[in-house]
Amino acid sequence: MLKDKGYEVEVNSEDRVLTKEEIINNARGCDALLSLLTDTIDAEVMDALLPNIKIIANYAVGFNNIDTKAAAERKLPISNTPGVLDEVVAEHTFMLILALAHRLVEADRFTRDGKYKGWGPSLFLGTDVHDKIMGVIGLGAVGKAVVARAVKGFRMKCLYQDVKRDEAFENEYGAEFVSKEDLLKQSDFVSVHVPLLPTTKHLISAKEFELMKPTAFLVNTARGPIVDEKAMLLALRDKKIAGAALDVFECEPAI
Repeated sequence: MLKDKGYEVEVNSEDRVLTKEEIINNARGCDALLSLLTDTIDAEVMDALLPNIKIIANYAVGFNNIDTKAAAERKLPISNTPGVLDEVVAEHTFMLILALAHRLVEADRFTRDGKYKGWGPSLFLGTDVHDKIMGVIGLGAVGKAVVARAVKGFRMKCLYQDVKRDEAFENEYGAEFVSKEDLLKQSDFVSVHVPLLPTTKHLISAKEFELMKPTAFLVNTARGPIVDEKAMLLALRDKKIAGAALDVFECEPAI
């Protein structure tokens, strides 16, 4: 679209995350930078691209990969793309919830390995989703969309924790505002929907896993570092929780 309008566009042809040096070398002299959530845009990058750079447009809902304070100090505009994936991420969250509850990945692997010899009443017996307790940490647009599906689609009772209470939403969906501790203690499914900030890094760690039911499941479709993966692996190993589904990882691309 930009080329059709007569703009000169440099496109990254590599199917991988670029290094900081590559970003600087390729974007130096450009008027705008379209960054991905995997690109770290800090003060060093900004200073290397100034004075030519006029905007950094982040191809992501979040902006944790950009030093917004440094951008503000340099009066450099930053944009992102909120509101475009709310429903899709909510659907994806429920796909993970259902896969966990009904042991879909395990059963698929078992079948593909040629181990299926016939039906048995307890073969890959999972757990129900309907009428269970859903705990949502972060009642933004995605969190609200998850609650709507939980209540209307699966008759779930919903608990939520957020920096502020939303009484109108509570009245509409019967959701209950609780502390993070109470949410973790009561929920059968815990779904994380907060942005990655210094205050939310390792929001779910060893202390939180100790509070969860041994039959509970954790789902993270937000940002990887919100969950302390080492603590999660220990909790899974010691059966402190029943399972986890991650759409994001703490040290991406390393898993």
